[in-house]
Amino acid sequence: MGSRLLRPRTRAQPTQPTAPGHNFGMEFVWALWLGLALAPGSAAGHPQPCGVLARLGGSVRLGALLPRAPTARARARAALARAALAPPLPHNLSLELVVAAPTARDPASLALGLCQALAAPGVAAVLAFPEAWPELLQLHFLATATETPVLSVLRREARAPLGAPSHFHLQLDWASPLETLLEVLASVLQAHAWEDVGLVLCRVRDPGGLVALWTDRAGQAPKLVLDLSRPDTGDARLQARLAPLGATAPVPLAVLLGCDAAQALRVLRDAPPGSRWLLGTPLAADTLPTEGLPPGLLALGEVARPPLEAAIHDAVELVARALGSAAQVHPERALLPASVNCHDLQPAGPESSGRLLAQFLAATSFQGRTGPVWVTGSSQVHVSRSFRVWSLRQDPRGAPAWATVGSWRDGRLELEPGGALRPPPPAGAQSRPKLRVVTLVEHPFVFARESDEEGQCPAGQLCLDAGTTDSAALDALFTALANGSLPRALRKCCYGYCIDLLERLAQDTPFDFELYIVGDGKYGALRDGRWTGLVGDLLAGRAHMAVTSFSINSARSQVVDFSSPFFSTSLGIMVRTRDTASRIGAFMWPLHWSMWLGVFAALHLTALFLTLYEWRSPYGLTPRGRNRGTVFSYSSALNLCYAILFGRTVSSKTPKCPTGRLLMNLWAIFCLLVLSSYTANLAAVMVGDKTFEELSGIHDPKLHHPSQGFRFGTVWESSAEAYIKKSFPEMYAHMRPHSAPTTPHGVAMLTSDPPKLNAFIMDKSLLDYEVSIDADCKLLTVGKPFAIEGYGIGLPQNSPLTSNLSEFISRYKSSGFIDLLHDRWYKTVPCGKRAIAATQTLQMGIYHFSGLFVLLCLGLGSALLSSLGEHVFYRLVLPRIRRGNRLQYWLHTSQRIHRALNTEPPEGQEEPESRGPEEQQQDTPVAERGWTRVRRTMVRERRVRFLLEPSAASAAPEAETSPTEGPAWPCSNGRPPAARPSGALPPGELEELEQSIAGARERLRLALVRRGELLAQLGDSACDRPPRLLQAHLGGARAGVTPQKPRQGLDATWAPSRRVPMPVTERPRPAPGNGTCTWGRGVEKALRMTEHQLGQREKSEEA
Repeated sequence: MGSRLLRPRTRAQPTQPTAPGHNFGMEFVWALWLGLALAPGSAAGHPQPCGVLARLGGSVRLGALLPRAPTARARARAALARAALAPPLPHNLSLELVVAAPTARDPASLALGLCQALAAPGVAAVLAFPEAWPELLQLHFLATATETPVLSVLRREARAPLGAPSHFHLQLDWASPLETLLEVLASVLQAHAWEDVGLVLCRVRDPGGLVALWTDRAGQAPKLVLDLSRPDTGDARLQARLAPLGATAPVPLAVLLGCDAAQALRVLRDAPPGSRWLLGTPLAADTLPTEGLPPGLLALGEVARPPLEAAIHDAVELVARALGSAAQVHPERALLPASVNCHDLQPAGPESSGRLLAQFLAATSFQGRTGPVWVTGSSQVHVSRSFRVWSLRQDPRGAPAWATVGSWRDGRLELEPGGALRPPPPAGAQSRPKLRVVTLVEHPFVFARESDEEGQCPAGQLCLDAGTTDSAALDALFTALANGSLPRALRKCCYGYCIDLLERLAQDTPFDFELYIVGDGKYGALRDGRWTGLVGDLLAGRAHMAVTSFSINSARSQVVDFSSPFFSTSLGIMVRTRDTASRIGAFMWPLHWSMWLGVFAALHLTALFLTLYEWRSPYGLTPRGRNRGTVFSYSSALNLCYAILFGRTVSSKTPKCPTGRLLMNLWAIFCLLVLSSYTANLAAVMVGDKTFEELSGIHDPKLHHPSQGFRFGTVWESSAEAYIKKSFPEMYAHMRPHSAPTTPHGVAMLTSDPPKLNAFIMDKSLLDYEVSIDADCKLLTVGKPFAIEGYGIGLPQNSPLTSNLSEFISRYKSSGFIDLLHDRWYKTVPCGKRAIAATQTLQMGIYHFSGLFVLLCLGLGSALLSSLGEHVFYRLVLPRIRRGNRLQYWLHTSQRIHRALNTEPPEGQEEPESRGPEEQQQDTPVAERGWTRVRRTMVRERRVRFLLEPSAASAAPEAETSPTEGPAWPCSNGRPPAARPSGALPPGELEELEQSIAGARERLRLALVRRGELLAQLGDSACDRPPRLLQAHLGGARAGVTPQKPRQGLDATWAPSRRVPMPVTERPRPAPGNGTCTWGRGVEKALRMTEHQLGQREKSEEA
């Protein structure tokens, strides 16, 4: 055993520089205060703690006797250390803990540990954690003997009283103290009007003291006390000891105290039937069994118990606050207590430090972490407690279940509505009264369905559908219902909001009831001097109570009484939506017009940048990048962007440069996201919108001045009709012919095809329910609510039940039972089939797509206009551009316009119509010379027309003419050369061309001769005939090759005409199966075409 000092570390205050003037002022104030303190007259004032503080050393000591268990010891030590960090002590004093931890819990070890804690100088009080009743008793005696305040934090369940209280020993019950439990039990007994009770005790050390405490708390002694503390030899012995609690027992209720869950279950199972039981020991809700227990059993359970750390913190704060208060009066006695020597106890005087601190402890109160904290007269430290009272009842399926019937907190018991259990009536007393209740079917407050085959109701209440307002006939029907002779057709099962409320009222008030449906099906109105409906049945005495959606108004309140309203509502207007066909442009509604403009603006900008990137890139699909037969122009970019946007799978040119491809992919991502959003909303938009009658409320002009064909109504003899009749007579006159007998009839008139009503006025609570169960989602309420009203229970005037029912309804509202009823009957899915309809296939007709058909027709018309514009451009605009010297280069914009501008016929001749290859081959031998040959030459040279302008060194145009033809060849950029005078040829040009042709012919002949020799060495066969034939033709011809003008780029070589390829290097391949050699189709075709063209050239030269 050892003692230990725990001094919490205080935070050092940082020093701040002060001004010289400030230092001087502070020194003056200190000097003045010191002079006043040393003056002779100062001794007669308030006690000054200066000398006490100097002797204290800045801290006050508090002893602590920790528990023995390691876990509990560590937990208590940590809680004490945190609680001592900021105690409410004056003069910035800190709290120093002197901890003692005895290794054993015997009386000698416990006393030695306490004495060691008190031996330290300046220990003002001790905080102990007893673990058993003997330790608590020993601490009680030691505190009284040493006159040192000891505060015991109890962690066990209900302890026995210690006899006479001591001001030096305070107890803080972290568990449920016995005094508090007895106070809770007394409150429960008083609320349930139980007077004669018996006590059954288990493991109680002092039964006499417990009975005395019970008598003090309950106000009267128990009628019977059974002590079961002695061990039982068997179940038979226990049953014999519990026999006085049978059906003939003098007490109607037995309270079981001091028993754990297992003992309580054993006692309750062996107890004879006939009496009610109350478990006095708190049990957890999850440990409460349900099987084998008597119905109506009451049990207690503590809820929201504060943690042990919070109780320790409040105990330390209680001592610190008491020390602070005592130091203000007697600082030396409070802050410098004398050391206690347990071996030489001297009787302390009346002004000892312990007595002073005990007086201030008893007078200290504050708001702690466990709630309000103060010390009671029995030396108990009050801690806020909260208990629940449970009762074993039957659930709707008939199984036993625990239900909360009340809650207790800080001396106040609040019972739930229906939680009170009345004692059984004495012998000869009257049974529960039986009332006749009238109702009216109005969903969701009252439903009615057919009974089962036996005429019973498995769920709900059996109600009589009398269909009559005759009192004698109604009595006869109820008599037949009682003896079982009532026809099954008149038996109905009623259930709903009001039926649940009626059942709860019948259970709590209490009373029995028989239910029937009003004969005329009306709420009640004054007709010909007499009341009809529910009001008429109450006035005629046919019913004692009317329970349904019964509106409280001034006219009804003059003849019948109403309970306090259990449901608040107002009047509302319900209309029907009408499906309208989608408009022509409905397919464009998923996107706003600004979004459409943005999409197409982005499309054209993207196409523009694609063209720019492609033409500025060295790898683009342009003549500058690569000499291709196709060019990526702006029109190609537009075609590509439109194809990506609308998902067309057509052939289109794609950019070749990396930048253009990246931009194209980004445009594809943009189109994907836009089209996804468009298609997600397209189906809902194409169906069309819903329109309805827009009414702002009861003051809408459509209701006060209805147009032809506008009809609205309400329910006959309802509160809505009475309100409109009284407030708006003209509107009532127009509405009366269109009203309905019941709310379902009015809704049916509104939803019929064609609709018989355009608007229906009724209680908003009823309309909201009809809207929520509408499967087609065609109903909705519009306008502002008006005429606030409430539903109440109707009773005859001066009925004794009015005040009682109103009181219970108020309790139901405060406890939340009314809210539970509302959630049960109103929380349905609006438009019940909406979720199912969303998953079904949407069938759309041709009127949904009328806009698309119109768009297609407009597209056809636009195509015709485009064709007309194309002809106008070709016939009128294109010749005008040709005649000018500007706007001749259109390759970056449109390849076809560029070709049309740069391949024109000679002057005075028109461009012939294009013909197929077969027609051109047939017409070639007999075709006229002139423009036809020029056009054929232009077709052959069309692949090189896309070259850029030649460099400055070779920019001088060269004329290419035939010896017999006069038209000029276009230049490399597609422009025609400058006009020259007819017949003015450069001198020597023809001779140079003939020499070049002769040299080329000689080189070709030598190459073919060498090739023939090589083939002859490999073997002469039929396969060698094509080369020799070609050689012979080329060698024997006088003019077989047409020279071409030198060109820029990759094709700047002399070669035969591109239209007649000559694959002279193609090697023969053996024919399959016969070992002979055959030439490819390309070689044979080339040979034939070569023979033909050479012949044509010979004829031309001869001519």
